[in-house]
Amino acid sequence: MDQPEILTPPPAQVVRVRGFVKQYKQHIAVSGIDLEIHKGEIYGLIGPDGAGKSSLMKAIAGVLTYESGTVEVFETMIDTERAAERVKQRLGFLPQGLGLNLYPDLSVDENIDFFARLRLVPEHELAERKARLLAMTRLDKFRARAMKNLSGGMKQKLGLICTLIHEPELAILDEPTTGVDPVSRRDFWAILAELLQERGMTVLVSTAYMDEAERFHRLSFLSSGKVLASGTPAEVHALVPGSMVTFEATPQLEAISRLKTGCTQVEALGPVLRVFTEDTNPVSAAQAITSYLGDIEPQQLHVDKLDLEDVFVALLLREADQPPPSPELPTASVSSVNHGLAIEAKELIRDFGTFRAVDRVSFQVKPGEIFGLLGANGAGKTTVIKMLNGILPPTGGEGWVAGEDMKTAGGAIKERIGYMSQAFSLYLDLTVEENIRLFAGIYGLDRRATNERFAWIVSMAGLQGYESSLTVRLPMGVRQRLALGCALVHQPRVLFLDEPTSGVDPIGRRHFWDILSRLAREEGVAILITTHYMSEAEHGDHLALMYAGRIVAEGSPAAMKAQVEREAGQLLEVVTDQPGLALRQLERAGFAGIALFGAQLHLLSRDPAQDEVRIRESLASEGLHVLGAAIRPLSLEDVFVHRVMALERRDRETTKGAAA
Repeated sequence: MDQPEILTPPPAQVVRVRGFVKQYKQHIAVSGIDLEIHKGEIYGLIGPDGAGKSSLMKAIAGVLTYESGTVEVFETMIDTERAAERVKQRLGFLPQGLGLNLYPDLSVDENIDFFARLRLVPEHELAERKARLLAMTRLDKFRARAMKNLSGGMKQKLGLICTLIHEPELAILDEPTTGVDPVSRRDFWAILAELLQERGMTVLVSTAYMDEAERFHRLSFLSSGKVLASGTPAEVHALVPGSMVTFEATPQLEAISRLKTGCTQVEALGPVLRVFTEDTNPVSAAQAITSYLGDIEPQQLHVDKLDLEDVFVALLLREADQPPPSPELPTASVSSVNHGLAIEAKELIRDFGTFRAVDRVSFQVKPGEIFGLLGANGAGKTTVIKMLNGILPPTGGEGWVAGEDMKTAGGAIKERIGYMSQAFSLYLDLTVEENIRLFAGIYGLDRRATNERFAWIVSMAGLQGYESSLTVRLPMGVRQRLALGCALVHQPRVLFLDEPTSGVDPIGRRHFWDILSRLAREEGVAILITTHYMSEAEHGDHLALMYAGRIVAEGSPAAMKAQVEREAGQLLEVVTDQPGLALRQLERAGFAGIALFGAQLHLLSRDPAQDEVRIRESLASEGLHVLGAAIRPLSLEDVFVHRVMALERRDRETTKGAAA
């Protein structure tokens, strides 16, 4: 006799969106989006600035009207202010921007208490909730500090506490990790995982960081107000079959030129090339790449699976039906100065009163080198750049830029460097051409030189067709390339870039890095860059990691990863049936530094085979099961977090020792 079929009830819906349209005057920001969010999941909206993420989230939170479609939250149609009020107490909304929902002159404690009273949190519950959230965010030592004196990551974590203090059933978090250092980002994801496990909370998160996509239970890729793809990470992966081939090839620029005749995604990461191929068989994928290279012999070739950014780029290119343009750069002669160095910092110190922001920082950048300066919020990176640019005088130490002493050069340094700040430094009410010609005039170029550089910038930055467009109306990636062009208008030998691709879509970011690679390789421009995209730091030839004003690690990306593997072991990824419970059990079993990464657990292991056995035994004792385990390559985020966490532990131990 056949057994009766056991039907699994569908998951409870917390949010249901159908045919959502949001329009600002003549601009359609979101066009016909459908979305369902289930109880107890972390749902991700992923896309660049202008994709429509914030408009959709504000409508779900009940703080933004919309033109057509339906938005349903907790089975309540959100179509009037009265309807939004009915579900408000069950929601928590964190708007985009560091600390924008906070009060700058109030302390950490006072901000939390204000939001708790606003949300009618009972006094007898507030102390316990506050203590728990402060401990989870590691803000318990800063309760008396004014919000305006917190770092970016700390502001964002305080904003998260204030959003969650009333324990909402649905948390809506708009780009909570943008501009936040990797350690604070990892803290943020650990907090969400714990609250999800403890409280059964549902979370909607938006992000422009493609490397966060794997952390969601389900996700939607948004582009220009439309959904490109939705589903679990595995379901989205399946939309683009293929492989990513990584290798080194010399000469690199010639190899790139040959590969682009038949490959849609070709990316240079320092000396390493990453190339997408539709072949899923590793042998066929490798053969396809070698056939394009011809007589150029690839070295250290590996075939890996695609990551979700590769999938997103493939979907965007499929939608656009054309590859991104390749920059064309004229040849230029570059003279070496200061013993062949473009930048040299020697024992730089900068004090602000009794606070030492930069503590004996030394490094060197050669012409044609891409140098990444990485660090947590408040590490001192921007202060170093300002001293080298002549904006801030150093308290001590020395520095040379483009052959000039930063202390005495004055305007000479400014004439030899290009500086692109995070705010772009563009005039939004001018056209593309007007901005370029204005910057040419500021740098004293005559009419002939201005015309030549204008043509060069338009070609280099792919601005054809945008010359008469107002800058304010440009897509983010195009505006970013214009800002780069304006920084290069006077042919500087040295280029400083501060968070240059924040909010830019993946194709725009790859085009931008294509330009930078060619500037370095062909024109010999030295590039010093700061970035919070750890995947972007892979482009650097050399990296320096700053912590508390000091450089604590330095080397190429490959060398820094190899050093961490020697010190702490390989990255072991474990897949379990209940990752939240498994994380707690393994922490109790003594596994240090274990982190939840989507539905997987990540930890550094000196003996992966032995640790896998221990993990299986430990989880089995609690009725939990390991579905798979594998060694994964370290990322620069893993390196960054390992280094900073080790330094924080050392500082705590030093403080304890001094107190004893």
